[in-house]
Amino acid sequence: MPLRSFLFAPANHARRVEKSLTLDADAVILDLEDAVAVAEKPGARALAVQALQGPRRCKGYIRVNAMDTPFCWGDLQAVVAPGVDGIVLPKVESASGLLAVQWVLEQLERERGLPAGGIDLLPILETARGVRAVDAILGAGCRVRRVAFGAGDYSLDIGVTWSRDEAESRHARDVIVTASRAHGLEAPIDSVWARLEDGDGLVVSARHAAAIGYQGKMCIHPSQLGPVHAAFTPTAEEVGFARRVVDGFALAEAQGISAFRVDGKFVDYPILYRARRVIAIAEGIAAGAAGAS
Repeated sequence: MPLRSFLFAPANHARRVEKSLTLDADAVILDLEDAVAVAEKPGARALAVQALQGPRRCKGYIRVNAMDTPFCWGDLQAVVAPGVDGIVLPKVESASGLLAVQWVLEQLERERGLPAGGIDLLPILETARGVRAVDAILGAGCRVRRVAFGAGDYSLDIGVTWSRDEAESRHARDVIVTASRAHGLEAPIDSVWARLEDGDGLVVSARHAAAIGYQGKMCIHPSQLGPVHAAFTPTAEEVGFARRVVDGFALAEAQGISAFRVDGKFVDYPILYRARRVIAIAEGIAAGAAGAS
């Protein structure tokens, strides 16, 4: 199932956590990092794990603090537990750092009788060093299935303003998509949209991310889920065209033809492969919705 939305909720805010787990997000991230004050970080760990062990409709992740903080080790010790689907690791800058965290997860899973590799690991690339090392990070050969991009910290790190059109981070976004494909990972997850009052800007940002190869977007407010899901869900028209391409290609191949037209558009093998991907995404979303209901 494609993961179109990752909704953040502060792990120490019981009401917001409870609400987030009842919404239509494909995944929820209970945050121990930016959304939690330093004094409350240790106590928030158990709250996050407890929340994910209850009933919910979505996948449940916990964002730990970065490796270069005093909190990461304690976070990992606390959150590798039944009910936790994945861990979000911020500010990843090297393959060695990522592999070190994987090693910790492996030991804790073994020690606690959890399935080996059962906890997903989602790194966020959000610094110049992280983006520059993307090939090494994605080629590290660990349990990572997909990565995310963080525009806010990336803009801060390179010393620019996070603008409405996000032009300053287009190169980084493109590099992450290309590296993900080259290393056989799923399509990446795009950054949050921080301008809560700018719904039009969110739509533009999400549609652009979908167009360049992202599978979903991180969200910071429930109101963002609808527009984000719409941007990353194939339309009925797109699915219909894709099915006509697949059906038409089957007939054409039976006649020894590998290029023809559908709805006045030239179709060959790359278009066929794209059509199959659109259908797979649509069917995955439908299956996920049926399983959550």
